[in-house]
Amino acid sequence: MRILVLSAYHAASHDYWLQGLQAHLPQIQWRVLTMPPRYFNWRIRGNPLSWFSEQRHLLDDPVDLVIATSTVDIATLRGLVPALRNIPWVAYFHENQFAYPPSPQGSRQQQIEPQMVNLYAALAADQLWFNSRYNLDTLIAGCEALCRKLPDQVPENGWFECLRQKSRVLPVPLRALDSVAGREEEVAPEQPLRLVWNHRWEYDKGVAQLEALVTALERGRQLVELTLLGQRFRTLPEEMKRLLAKPGNGYVRVVDTGYVADRAEYLAELGRQQVVLSTTLHDFQGLAVMEAVQAGCVPLLPDRLCYPEFFADAYLYPSRPGLPADEAMAVVARLSSWRRDGLPPCPSLASLAWDRLATDYQRAIDDAVSNILPREPVS
Repeated sequence: MRILVLSAYHAASHDYWLQGLQAHLPQIQWRVLTMPPRYFNWRIRGNPLSWFSEQRHLLDDPVDLVIATSTVDIATLRGLVPALRNIPWVAYFHENQFAYPPSPQGSRQQQIEPQMVNLYAALAADQLWFNSRYNLDTLIAGCEALCRKLPDQVPENGWFECLRQKSRVLPVPLRALDSVAGREEEVAPEQPLRLVWNHRWEYDKGVAQLEALVTALERGRQLVELTLLGQRFRTLPEEMKRLLAKPGNGYVRVVDTGYVADRAEYLAELGRQQVVLSTTLHDFQGLAVMEAVQAGCVPLLPDRLCYPEFFADAYLYPSRPGLPADEAMAVVARLSSWRRDGLPPCPSLASLAWDRLATDYQRAIDDAVSNILPREPVS
């Protein structure tokens, strides 16, 4: 079987997924076209033009199936390349643009263009795969909300429910980790609780919420060592600049390791931590959190987005995204109880491992090639 994979904005999580596909389904002949994750608005709209002009010979090669990420303008590309028109297409949604919090600098037009690409991709693909139920639900709700804002001649409310009939939820499977450093489970009263925040340094990952949390921890005299991992860029959010400049009050120590590109070093750093923290405003599966849990960290997450789908209530704190100070107090309360009563056991993510999900992926691929809709459509 020959499968063409198209990824127009090939971010780290997309590459993680692709490497897993190639490693765990080796019987498939994989052909891959990717583009670097930069110039987002151009990538998501211009990928058909780029590939059509630069990779036409590869697009014309016979394949049995195309799997395109949600950053690919499937409708346009499928129309431009005759060889791909009658081949089954799957759209894999790592994310959808309807559930992204709007950028403080973004215009309304910059928000609508990517949303329209997602909408047309969902309509043009033969099957839709989502990494979480939250991702699927917010895509459909977002399509309908967008149409309610348009002036005329748009689908009626409920029209996009038809997308569920060709959808299934297939999380990104987790790769097995190499051994990581062990660390004690008990929280000694005289020792700081070691927290790690391992997300991109951008507004959508809740940097304002993180800043408010550090302030609340200091006021509550919580003995904490907060390690900041994750990708950062040339322009840092103002919240992170202020956080790094904080003098500290003897209770909260903020540790900036710098971006750790080496995977073994990164996993070793995770293995030294006790709790992985999220303050994010968007997450569709939360691979950074899941990898930290694999390394032995206890998750502390807001009860929003995809998290309730994958983690029990014991690991979730009340969500107050519009009230960072209130949300921060909820985190402080949870950490206080954990310090008093001990950390809860680290949850198992065995159900998301490749050895559990490889069969589901192979079945989904076989169905797509045979033009069989999901046997149990997501209701």
